[in-house]
Amino acid sequence: MRYHYEKPTIYLSMYGKRYICDHPVYDSCTLFEIGDKGLAVIQQRYDAETKSTFWTEVDAWLTDALYVHPKFKEFFDERAGTCTDGLWPTVTIRQIMWALKMKPLQKQRWETVFDRRDI
Repeated sequence: MRYHYEKPTIYLSMYGKRYICDHPVYDSCTLFEIGDKGLAVIQQRYDAETKSTFWTEVDAWLTDALYVHPKFKEFFDERAGTCTDGLWPTVTIRQIMWALKMKPLQKQRWETVFDRRDI
């Protein structure tokens, strides 16, 4: 039995789009929009050369799995909002996966978390 979400061998990325912005935490994210509301989702990366982490858009193989999940619309309606000064309400990939009760991505040693709900 798998305990973590694993990358499928075949996948599509039809939902969500890369959004470039000037957020204090990240420069790009995956944006899901329904009507005039949107939700930005970010994922943490590690640069082995500089030994630093940064936040960016979600892996393309995760976007459709999130969007077509039966509980996504409910989560979206609760957390999404309108764009303010070029910024959308933001969640991390772990926050949304836990909320949707999906198996999470395997946690890496270098990962950090936000200790507040809003980013």
